[in-house]
Amino acid sequence: MQKRNVSYSKTEHVHLVQPSDLNGGGRLFGGIMMKMIDEVAAIVAMRHTGLKTVTTAAVDSLVFKSAAYVNDLVIFIGYLTYTGRTSMEVRVDAYVERSDGL
Repeated sequence: MQKRNVSYSKTEHVHLVQPSDLNGGGRLFGGIMMKMIDEVAAIVAMRHTGLKTVTTAAVDSLVFKSAAYVNDLVIFIGYLTYTGRTSMEVRVDAYVERSDGL
């Protein structure tokens, strides 16, 4: 297997919030957000290891600071923060870009 550096596995994803992504309060459903975070983290891990199957063992922290609404963009940026012999740590930052440009 070819040795890869951290920048090789960095992953960015943009999601347009759709009506089907919303909870009863009209905001992005937290579970959908968690799913997208997990997918970005998995892609980072797969790029780094070259393997097609990876497993999320734990989520250290998840804090929702701002709501996202229909037609907002949610930007995910995932990257490695630690690599060991049999495990790694991936960080995923998420940002909301409002449909009104703010």
